[in-house]
Amino acid sequence: MTDWTRESGARIAEAVRSGDITARSVVEQHLDVIEARNPRLNAFTDITGGRALATAERIDARRRRGEALPALAGVPFAVKNLFDIAGLPTRAGSKINRDRPPSERDATAITRLEAAGAILMGGLNMGAYAYDFTGRNAHDSHSRNPHDPERMTGGSSGGSGGCVAAGMAPVALGSDTNGSIRVPSSLCGLFGLKPTYGALSRGGSFPFVTSLDHVGPLARSVEDLALVHDAMRGPDPRDPACWGGSAEPLAPQIEGGIAGMRIARAGGYFTRLASPQALEAVETVAGALEAWRVAEIPEAPRARAAAFIMTMTEGAALHQDRLRRRVADFDPEVRDRLIAGAMLPGAWYHRAQVFRAWYKAAVAELFRQVDVLIAPATPVSAPLVDQKVFTVEGQDLPVRANLGLFTQPISFIGLPVAAVPVWPENGMPIGVQVIAAAGRDDLVLRVARHLEREGICTARVAA
Repeated sequence: MTDWTRESGARIAEAVRSGDITARSVVEQHLDVIEARNPRLNAFTDITGGRALATAERIDARRRRGEALPALAGVPFAVKNLFDIAGLPTRAGSKINRDRPPSERDATAITRLEAAGAILMGGLNMGAYAYDFTGRNAHDSHSRNPHDPERMTGGSSGGSGGCVAAGMAPVALGSDTNGSIRVPSSLCGLFGLKPTYGALSRGGSFPFVTSLDHVGPLARSVEDLALVHDAMRGPDPRDPACWGGSAEPLAPQIEGGIAGMRIARAGGYFTRLASPQALEAVETVAGALEAWRVAEIPEAPRARAAAFIMTMTEGAALHQDRLRRRVADFDPEVRDRLIAGAMLPGAWYHRAQVFRAWYKAAVAELFRQVDVLIAPATPVSAPLVDQKVFTVEGQDLPVRANLGLFTQPISFIGLPVAAVPVWPENGMPIGVQVIAAAGRDDLVLRVARHLEREGICTARVAA
C-alpha cells in the first residue's frame, strides 16, 4: 500500500483523478500522521479534519459521476494561521487575536486552492504577528524541526515548514515579509516560493508590513510550487496590491531548462557572514548550474537596514491600538520591537523609502546583465530551539534577527525567489536562494526544477 503522506501533491492528484486512491483515503492517511506527529512537532494550531473529510467526499463523488477533476484534486494543504479560515478566529500567532470573532469567509488563497481541488487540513503555528525568523511562539509554544526536534523550524512560517517536512501535508502556505517562507524552507529542507510582490493575493490574511508582505507555498517538489502558484494567481479586489501574477501558467514552463540562461553567484555581502556549510551549498548549486560569474548586489547591507526601519515603523503603526490596550498580552520579544518601532523618527522611514526607489532601480540594472542570481538562504542550518546566538567568522550573531540576514535585501524590493534545499552528507539541510528580476517567477522555478531533476536539490520527509 502506497504511503501517500510521502508523495508530492502532483502525484496524489494524478492518483485521485485516475481512481488509484480516493481523496478520502488520502485525507485519512494525513490525519493519522498529524495525530501521531503534531503533539511533538507543534506544527498545527487548528486541525480541520471534519471539513477535510467532507471536501474529500465531494471530490470522490465528482469522480464517481465521471466529472473531470481539477489539477490539485485530493491534495491536502494547510495554511499559516494568519490566513482567514471560515469558522475560526484568525490567530496570526498571537494571544490577542484569538479573542476576535470567527472569520466569516476563507482567505482568497484558500478559496482558490479548494476550487482547484485541494483539501484544507487546518491552520499552522507561526511566530507572533509574523515578526520572527525562528518558529518560536510564547503563546502556542515553538514549532520543532521534523529532521531534529531539538532544532528550530525557522519562521515566521515555522508550522508551515514543519508540516510539510513531517509529511502532514505535501503543501503549506506561508507568508514572507523579510524571509518567512525562505528561512523555514532552508532549515526544514524544502522548496519554497516567494513570488514577485503582488503576484498572489493576500486577501483575507492578517497583515504585518503591507508594503513588504508576500504569500506563497512551501512544498516537497517544484512542480507543486508551480501548481499551487497557478491555482492562486489572478487579480483580487480584496488585495489592492495584487496584480495577478504570470499571464501564463507556470507549471508547463518549469521543464524549459536553463540553456542560455545567464546565472551568477551573489558576492560581497552574501558571502561575508555565511557559514562554511552555507557557502558549500552555494558552491554545489553553482557547480551544477555552471554559474562561475560573481555579481554584487549594490548596497545590500543598507537595503537590509532600510527593511528593518520599514518593518518596525509599519508594524508599530498597525499594532498601535493593541499596544495601548493589551501590551501585556504580546509576545515579549515582538512587543519590544514594536514599541521601538513606534519611537523611530518619521524622517528615517522617509529616507528608507527614498533609498528603496534607488535600490530597486540599481538591482533592475543588474538584472539586465544576468538572468538569475544564487545566494545563501540562511547563514547557518537550523539552530537549537532555545539557541540565542550563532557564530560565523568569529562573530556572535543573535539568532532571532540574523537568520534573515540574506533574505531581507531581496524581499525589500519584491523580487521572486525560489528556495532550494541542499543536504550535506551528514547533518541538517540548508537552503540556497534562486533570485530573478521582478515578474520572472518562471525563471526561478525553471532553475529550481533543473536542480531537482539533476538530484542536486531534493526535499525529504523526516523519518
